[in-house]
Amino acid sequence: MALTAPRYSEWLSAEQVHALSGALADPEVYRKARAESFERFRELPLEPNPLYRGYGYFAGVDLTGIEPELRGPPVELPPLLEGAVHLVQDVSGTRLDLPPALAAQGIKVTTLPELWRRGNGELPAFLRGVESIPDRLSALATTLLNRGYRLEIPDGFRDPVRVQELAILSRPHEALSVRRSVRAGSDAQLLITEETYSTAASFEGQRLYASTTDLDLADRAKVVFLTVHAPDLRTVSVYRRSVTTGTGARIAWLWNGLGGFRTKVRNQTMLTGQGSASDDLQTFYGSKNQSYDSSVDVTHVGTDTHAQSITRGVFTDEARGMSRGLVRIEANARKTIAYVSEHAMLLSRGARSDTIPILEILCRDVKATHSTSVAPVDPEKVFYLESRGLGRDEAIRMIGEGFLAYVHERAPIAGLREILYPTLSRRWEGKDVVWRAGEYPLLPSLTVSGTDAAPEWRFDAKLR
Repeated sequence: MALTAPRYSEWLSAEQVHALSGALADPEVYRKARAESFERFRELPLEPNPLYRGYGYFAGVDLTGIEPELRGPPVELPPLLEGAVHLVQDVSGTRLDLPPALAAQGIKVTTLPELWRRGNGELPAFLRGVESIPDRLSALATTLLNRGYRLEIPDGFRDPVRVQELAILSRPHEALSVRRSVRAGSDAQLLITEETYSTAASFEGQRLYASTTDLDLADRAKVVFLTVHAPDLRTVSVYRRSVTTGTGARIAWLWNGLGGFRTKVRNQTMLTGQGSASDDLQTFYGSKNQSYDSSVDVTHVGTDTHAQSITRGVFTDEARGMSRGLVRIEANARKTIAYVSEHAMLLSRGARSDTIPILEILCRDVKATHSTSVAPVDPEKVFYLESRGLGRDEAIRMIGEGFLAYVHERAPIAGLREILYPTLSRRWEGKDVVWRAGEYPLLPSLTVSGTDAAPEWRFDAKLR
């Protein structure tokens, strides 16, 4: 892997930040926040915790020349899902399609330009946590914020809602930094899919995709947030996702890493409401010189809260992976059930992964467990499949795909393994996942349903 020292001072200038702020007509509150974030970007480390700085795999990152003000014609789109809320983030800006039937029932989607123009009481909710920037790349994402929206589902809205969001990278040195703020009212049922792809254009240099998500779940709200990350192998990505839960609320974070050069994922879940629950399910497939750095942080505050975090990665060639799962159980969080599982499979001598599960238990009346492993593919399993007529490569692939399917089968989306397989198959065969005419790797209509592990997840209707 490349060992070039990052030249942070050359990535971005104060003049560029000032120009971006002016071009977007930042309200005063964010003009200051953007400037402060730029200062933090220049001062903060890549990894705030000194215990884990030796585990980060961000060698070779060089975003010199990124253009946060870059504009161009919109990316071509296929027909999108009927009845869904559509959001497309590309070089042209944000494109929004809110079905009139949903708008008439009180669902609101406000994009960044409108939020900035209004400058009203929605800004504090939209910018919640913007001052809590722990590391350099998160500070960069806040500094370059140029896309975003606020989604609000009213209390008592019981019909399932589907949000289909696409981020398409199509230009060299492009920088998309998206911030989304979502409030799911009481009893809401919401499925959000976030898909990140690139067009086939070849270019020099790297580009940035930053994604920040803040969810606020009212009592008994159920939200599934599915991310498919499959950009080109020159994209540096930063994900930060956070949620707070009301009584009886439930959140499922589903993250599938299939592309990108360097990718950092940070999930923070605060289970505050009594009886609330969280599922954090992540898979990674890394090849060539890719690297993934994932951290899951779940805090149990309310009583009778349940959470599971399951992460599995398969790495080959010179790919790298790191996953940390931290569960903290507060002193009054009685009857907590928590589970952390971090496992990785290495298919080559050059691949590497680190898995670090952590439990902080401050209450006795709980059940908390963890498991972890990093190992090559089991030779006995390979031999067994070879004895049944499969070639060695085919046997290893079958074992690796089954290893990742363990996570997919626990997701509250029916048939997720089969839905993601075409994209995984292309990556396994060494092919790029490309956004182009006649070859749009879009997710189809989905159904949120129960699993053996979580039968109560089932929504009453199909989410298109």
